[in-house]
Amino acid sequence: MSASPNDTQDYVGFDTITQQMERKFLKRGFNFNVILVGESGMGKSTLINSIFASHLIDTQGRRAAQEVIRKTTEISPVTQTLEENGVRVKLTIVDTPGYSDQCNNEGCWIPVIKYIKDQHAAYLERELKPLRDRVIVDTRIHACLYFLNPGSRGLRPLDVEVLKRLTEVTNVIPIIAKSDSMTIEERTAFKRRIKEELAFHRIVVFPYPSDEDTEEDRVLNASIRELIPFAVVGSEEVIEVNGKLVRGRRHGWGVINIFDESHSDFVHLRNFMLRTHLSDLVEVTAQRHYEQFRTSQLRQIKELRAQQAAAAATGGAPPMPSQAPPQAPMASGVMHQPMTQA
Repeated sequence: MSASPNDTQDYVGFDTITQQMERKFLKRGFNFNVILVGESGMGKSTLINSIFASHLIDTQGRRAAQEVIRKTTEISPVTQTLEENGVRVKLTIVDTPGYSDQCNNEGCWIPVIKYIKDQHAAYLERELKPLRDRVIVDTRIHACLYFLNPGSRGLRPLDVEVLKRLTEVTNVIPIIAKSDSMTIEERTAFKRRIKEELAFHRIVVFPYPSDEDTEEDRVLNASIRELIPFAVVGSEEVIEVNGKLVRGRRHGWGVINIFDESHSDFVHLRNFMLRTHLSDLVEVTAQRHYEQFRTSQLRQIKELRAQQAAAAATGGAPPMPSQAPPQAPMASGVMHQPMTQA
């Protein structure tokens, strides 16, 4: 049974809840945090600038052929506020050092995993405060763009190890960087090989299947999984082609238009991240990855307190926590170490 808003006696008005939520949402805005992982020289900065149509982070690429490749040497978050049609987003892009730049890459993923967990721990610490903020600042990582080298023959052992670790703590979106370095046939074969190897190693990337998915969701997600890994080309350069200005990359044989779906999956990746699954990325981070971290931490706190109580009852020395909380008294209970420079 439904009533018209014009029928003032029978119309209750709770259907305006979406309008009320929208007004509050537009007023407050939201956070979206993306981390970039991959080798140096894969065009990570250029791609992220292309996706958001803004110069968010400076590229480390060479400006001339004779220049030495510049590299990101430490984890560096950059935050900017963007607004589009009245919707405001506080966007944080976290660039990371190229993980395979060293001769010995053992444990090279540790600083990245630790940074992601640091953000979970910081959120949990704010959440557990007796007088916590009405709106908790959210620095948790919502998406990880993982850049695959198009020159490799598939997933290397290092890729497999890093991907397994990352998928445990965040939403991973695999990307074939600089896909214009391959022919269409090579690109198709490479994507097929990566799909097979992800399945073989049981590496599950975003989007995940859910019992809450509608038939429309399942069809959309199936089409996205067909595209993964996204073979992309990014560019901030505007080039004139047949009298039209396009963003693309100039080659000796012609121009790659990053918006041309026959040239690149760039449009599909942008639409996936921002137009169809942005809310899901944020929600899954909170309900899946953060919840797993939170449950683990609270369980450790409970066990520690039980051990301390047992030790106090027997007159023995109380057990010490294996890890200290970040710049906070023990009462905060977050079993976590602050990040140190690798």
